[in-house]
Amino acid sequence: MKFTETGLDEHEVKFSIAHHAAESLGFVHADQWDYERAMFDYKMVHHEGTFYLRVPVYSVKGDIPAATTMVQIMPPILGKHYYPHGVEYEGETFPQAIIDKCEKKLSLLAKTIKSEM
Repeated sequence: MKFTETGLDEHEVKFSIAHHAAESLGFVHADQWDYERAMFDYKMVHHEGTFYLRVPVYSVKGDIPAATTMVQIMPPILGKHYYPHGVEYEGETFPQAIIDKCEKKLSLLAKTIKSEM
């Protein structure tokens, strides 16, 4: 599931701002990056399964993970984890409680990023 009305889509910010804002809200960056792309994950465990809210960023100037790198925030996506295969995004039915939590988390992320710019 893709979230398109978040206030985050296509914003360009310093990687350090996106990183700090995401981690302050419980997202994990971990080792999910290369020099052009990175992903911030928020894990949610629900009685219907484990879900991941992912916020991808793409470098528009510089290399990730340098603090001064400018990144574009891409549309966040929600997926369901299936052990041992991974996360599926398409053709899934997501619990409304998970969708609501994602929308709140993304709203907070957008506000946090804007306040740090």
